[in-house]
Amino acid sequence: MHNISPSFVRWIKILVFISPLGLQAQSEITVYLYDTQEQAPIPAHSVVLEHSPTGVQRVGLTDNQGTFTFKNLTSQTQYRIIALESPDYFSDTLSNIDLRSNKGKYLDLGLVSRESVDLDQIVIKARPSQRINRTNAEVAFELDEKNLQAIPIEGRDITRALYRMPNVSQATGFYPEAPNVSINGANPLYSSYLIDGMDNNERFLGGQKFPIPLGFTQNVTLLTNNYSAEYGLAGNGVLDITSKSGTNEFSGEAFLIHRPGAVIDGNTRFPQRDLSGNLVKEGFKRYQAGVGFGGALIEDKTFYYFNLEHTTDLKQNILSSPALGVAENVDGQNNFTYISGKIDHIWSKRFRSSLRYNEGIVRIENPGGGLSGGITFPSAGLVQDRLSRHIALKNTFHTDRLSIQTNLQYSRFRWNYGRPLQGGNRSQVTVLDPMEIPAAVIGHPGFVFDQTENTFQWQQKLSLYLGNHRIVAGGSLIHGRHSLFGGGNPNGNYRIKLNEQQLDQIDGGIGSSLRIEDIPNDAEVLLYNVELRPNSFGRNQTVYSIFIEDQIRLNHRTNLSLGLRYDYDNLTEDPNGNGDRNNLAPRLNLNYKLTEKSVIRGGYGIFYDKIIYAVISDALQQNTLSADYARQVEFLLAQNGIFGEYDVEDLLFEGNLGATFDGVDFLEGPTAEEVDVPRDLIFSNERRILPPNGLDNPRTHQFSLGYQNQLNESTLFFVDLMHNRSYQLFRLRNLNRPAPYPIDPDDVNIRSMDVADAQRLTPIFFDEERGVPYAEILGERLYGAARNVMLTETAGESRYFAASFNVQKTKGEDDYSFLLNYTLSRLRNNTEDINFRAMDANNFDEEWGPSINDRTHIINGIFTYYYNEGWQFTLAALLQSGQPINRIPDATEFGTTDLNGDGSSFGDAYVGNSDRHPGESRNSDRLPWANTFDISISYRWPLRANALEFRADVFNIFNAQNLSGYSNNATQSNQIQPGSIESGVLIRRNASAPRQFQFSLRYLW
Repeated sequence: MHNISPSFVRWIKILVFISPLGLQAQSEITVYLYDTQEQAPIPAHSVVLEHSPTGVQRVGLTDNQGTFTFKNLTSQTQYRIIALESPDYFSDTLSNIDLRSNKGKYLDLGLVSRESVDLDQIVIKARPSQRINRTNAEVAFELDEKNLQAIPIEGRDITRALYRMPNVSQATGFYPEAPNVSINGANPLYSSYLIDGMDNNERFLGGQKFPIPLGFTQNVTLLTNNYSAEYGLAGNGVLDITSKSGTNEFSGEAFLIHRPGAVIDGNTRFPQRDLSGNLVKEGFKRYQAGVGFGGALIEDKTFYYFNLEHTTDLKQNILSSPALGVAENVDGQNNFTYISGKIDHIWSKRFRSSLRYNEGIVRIENPGGGLSGGITFPSAGLVQDRLSRHIALKNTFHTDRLSIQTNLQYSRFRWNYGRPLQGGNRSQVTVLDPMEIPAAVIGHPGFVFDQTENTFQWQQKLSLYLGNHRIVAGGSLIHGRHSLFGGGNPNGNYRIKLNEQQLDQIDGGIGSSLRIEDIPNDAEVLLYNVELRPNSFGRNQTVYSIFIEDQIRLNHRTNLSLGLRYDYDNLTEDPNGNGDRNNLAPRLNLNYKLTEKSVIRGGYGIFYDKIIYAVISDALQQNTLSADYARQVEFLLAQNGIFGEYDVEDLLFEGNLGATFDGVDFLEGPTAEEVDVPRDLIFSNERRILPPNGLDNPRTHQFSLGYQNQLNESTLFFVDLMHNRSYQLFRLRNLNRPAPYPIDPDDVNIRSMDVADAQRLTPIFFDEERGVPYAEILGERLYGAARNVMLTETAGESRYFAASFNVQKTKGEDDYSFLLNYTLSRLRNNTEDINFRAMDANNFDEEWGPSINDRTHIINGIFTYYYNEGWQFTLAALLQSGQPINRIPDATEFGTTDLNGDGSSFGDAYVGNSDRHPGESRNSDRLPWANTFDISISYRWPLRANALEFRADVFNIFNAQNLSGYSNNATQSNQIQPGSIESGVLIRRNASAPRQFQFSLRYLW
């Protein structure tokens, strides 16, 4: 490959210019040379950049302002800058310079003049580069590979390290697999995840598409506020992970990790969560193994890195059915496999390419039973598949004044949430004993949810260097093809009742192997439900983006960035194709050097959020073309004052639809094709419509002011003040709401559901003759209507204030290092999630309150002590004030939690699906403080040029039972409590993990 023809290289360069490729994660270093005595720039002085691991060496000459920029650098560690000796100045060196993807560094290097000293020679040793940000005003934090290796991290899961960063906390989400960290207290679904500057977002709901493992991670960068115009559709922070690349030296690691589980862990009566966010308890163990290695295929030219990591979780549930005489443990297993590879090739000093591949195979079993006992038998168990893939090609080319970056990425994500564990298209059967107490669930999980996303990404960036200006402009396109096969069980779900004789017919020795064939054929069917429209449907999502930014070096003290970004998402379009086309996002930030070791920076910017595809998917899936429903929707839109140039049919879609029957014979229920009930006449409790006037991208105004001081060569102090104001946030509006019904806390009167139904805009009544409900409009009965007609709107708001204080010390010449940060913050909003609805009659003004993930105080510290050459001790501490409590009505006092009778007392109290205790506002109470201390002890045993590392991680060493401050699911958290604040009721539903142990063995070469 050394003899590549010039014509081939020329064609590749042409392709870079004209092909629909994407934004390269390029890095650069600008060095400023100045006279230490005169404090004046040094022009026309030679500087050298070296990266010995890949054999890179470049030479430059400073301009009239004493600066030179080395462009088009790979995101690597161990760069070095050398100012060469001259007749006027001694040489000097900056070493250990690390670069992250898509990030430049501005470094100051003071040279000693020969005239300023009397000695013939002086000795100047290489010193580490400044860690102070001299470039811009972004509020960011980084963890490099050394930091990541030192921190106790459960299961080598990168997300378990993120909450060690400022302005980040562990999140309470709205489903088990939701992203587990919250940035600035906001909903974690809206954070943006990148790998090497390229898209890694699961676009159906949010979170990482490919969860990049520790072994393929070189650097983690978190951008929380006022980042560059290059980053878009993320008003809630950007997580950019720089992947590893190979060097000339063949190196790598192989590891084994074991978590023994309950045999040595601390005791707790509460369930815990595995790496996927699903609940586990007794019998849980984890085994991990992996290998990663890299080197050069052609020295100084072609480099590679490969990583493979696998995790197996073993778990047990308890299957308990007294009526059937079954009491067994059922075993389950989770498997996580991550495969990554990368090839970098340097075609010339001006042109290089990179090819990256990631494959994620995650399979999570729900084998039946329950954590403390359950009646779901393995035949109705399920497997959750999360399958991800990335193929990314990146190219960069530069001249002295111009840098061009071009990329292409294909990614795929499949989320099959309910694949039957034992296979087969079967019915689900819920078995009741003679007392109508549930005894078993067998046959099938009972639902279908199989979502697939294929995404193509194109981006282009050009950087033009003109004197003191670095003008960066670019465009991108992300096109996603979404498809969902979902709904109820097309094979039908039965609810049956057995008498004593039929119970006796079931073989008591079958145990957990019970299947549908073992149930007597003459069982009484109480209810039968079948999915009538088991459809696969979806839409394409296309996002267009352009930006321009001028990074101006006003002088050697002042850097100014002026940027403008524009994004357009076709999912914002109304039925006539009119979308949210005014998303202009200006960015401004200023960085001023106060002294040689301190800067002040500040900025303002507008940031737009992404549109989560689930908003559209839900509006399709929970919709219908029923003529009755169309008539109801048309009436309700007029009653709600929602007008536009559309036909009501444009808002409807043939979504999923179920039919319910009684009196059918067991296993003889009609199929979807056999159901002769007119689809138009099936009443629904809740339906949705497509947005008649489209959607707006959520918008955030961000203000920041910060100060940084390099206290010494190894210690950096910084403080940032932040304020975010967000608008156009997602929430649900009920077009068929009942009349408002405020509750007087001093005289609580409960409205019945029948009364509330009669007070809806289209009243709901019950037809005794037919035995079905209906809606009424001006005396007309609509049997195919819905009780609740929901519309997603972008009208919510939030307010965030925060101050973050940080001290970081690298090891340097000492035998210790530490990170310490304290964040004081406050986030209030009037919506929480895409499924958030107001408690009473769409009155969102009464919903203002602390966010579910709001924290007042977070104190995070990491201290590492290095003893001799082999021992390393790390203590990581996390102290947090409590999360909010939503106080709901006490059913033992009122007989119900649905005080206003609107029927919304089900499900998750955090998205407004229940009333609040009279006199209490949303999230008005707080859980107690939480504290967690983790330790890591490792010993590295040298084996010639290699090493063997033994390590033990202990999480929550004091076995604290925290009720707050850990990753959790809102439906199972302690943040929902019955009764008033004065009642003092605190039901402990969950707690943080007890003391846990993790042991690892790693071989490094």
